[in-house]
Amino acid sequence: MKPLTIPPERILIASHPAMPHAAALAEVLTNHLHRNKVDVIATHLRDAIFEEKLTSGWPDILLTLGGDGTMLRAGHVSGPSGVPMLGLNMGRLGFLTEAAGADWEAALGKLLQGAYWIEERMMLQADYYSEGVHQGKWLVVNECVVGRGELVRPVELITEVDGHFLTRYMADGLIIATATGSTAYALAAGGPILPPISRSLLIVPVAPHLSVDRAIVLPEDSTVCIRVHTDHQATVCVDGQQPLPVQDGDYVHLEASDDNVQFVRMGEKGYFYQRLTSHMNIHATNGEKG
Repeated sequence: MKPLTIPPERILIASHPAMPHAAALAEVLTNHLHRNKVDVIATHLRDAIFEEKLTSGWPDILLTLGGDGTMLRAGHVSGPSGVPMLGLNMGRLGFLTEAAGADWEAALGKLLQGAYWIEERMMLQADYYSEGVHQGKWLVVNECVVGRGELVRPVELITEVDGHFLTRYMADGLIIATATGSTAYALAAGGPILPPISRSLLIVPVAPHLSVDRAIVLPEDSTVCIRVHTDHQATVCVDGQQPLPVQDGDYVHLEASDDNVQFVRMGEKGYFYQRLTSHMNIHATNGEKG
């Protein structure tokens, strides 16, 4: 994390394609930034120019308009490109975003003054193998989940750490999360909360049956291999994207990626814990009212 004092000269705005109000705000932001002599391109996550401009390293900053899901999708491209993301929340939770969409003017004011800092977070790389053949890989911002399919039946997940047998989980699934993902699905499954810049891997079982039911925190240089043993449906899912069906004997290998995802932050360095307690208090209050 380092403070920056150089205002961005080129900003890429990416809105959620299913949010018309996000596209409308993108137009307002574009006009505002043009008046401040900033070069701007406004697009959405599914537009080819979005990935083209990011991978070419064109923008100094990626400005996302959506929610946490928008940040996750954008992070898969912005991370390897080394472009920091500033998220304006147009969704519900907004745990990864930096400001509400309604507060765009104050956020852009700080951005154009260089009054921000960069928070760098670890990503994972997940490699998928079937019949011993490498089938594909993904970058992971939050988590990779290996588990059951539509059938409500647990799967056996043979897990190795650093090439050594750890245990056999009989569970609905197994979550391998980053520190960023520790406040997402892993938290809902009973895992611990890790500091956002922690460079750790987190293993959290989902509904384990007669298996190890505690989360395990591993150091950055660890590797995790999950082999599926099942006679029914099983899937692998990365950051909430479309699950991929996997077969008996298939396995997923995970390790820290060489790439990191970068978030633009404007508050104090202790913002994370304030935001965490704020969200939990809101949810607790909502629960009491229900």
